[in-house]
Formats: sequence, structure tokens, C-alpha cells
Amino acid sequence: MLRTLFTVGLIAMLGLVALKLVFGLLGPLVGLLFMLLGFAIRVVLIGAVIYFVIRVVSPSTAERIENAIRG
Repeated sequence: MLRTLFTVGLIAMLGLVALKLVFGLLGPLVGLLFMLLGFAIRVVLIGAVIYFVIRVVSPSTAERIENAIRG
């Protein structure tokens, strides 16, 4: 029982050290990753809106875009 308690405590401490390493030393890289992820999501949303408008206004153009993407 006591051994299990110490093992859980040791694993918790190792987890805290790992989190400190990831967000402390590698924090700027994690921040850059989230910034790029946010930018990518915005680009995808804008592209989807533009594609939807093209699909409504000119379906033939939308089909040509689909064929160009699929190869």
C-alpha cells in the first residue's frame, strides 16, 4: 500500500517535470505551433467560404476546381 502511494507520487512528480520541460524550455515552440494552427484554421475557413460562394454562383467553375485538385 505504501509502495503504491510512493509510486503514484513519483509518477506525478515525473509528470510535473515533463510538463515544466515542455512548456518551460519548449514553450516558444508550442506557442508557434498554436499560432500556425490558428492561422491554418482561418485559411481553411476562408477557403471554404470562397468555395461555397463559387459553388452557388458558378457550379461549373466549382467542378473545374474539384477536378484540378483531384488531379
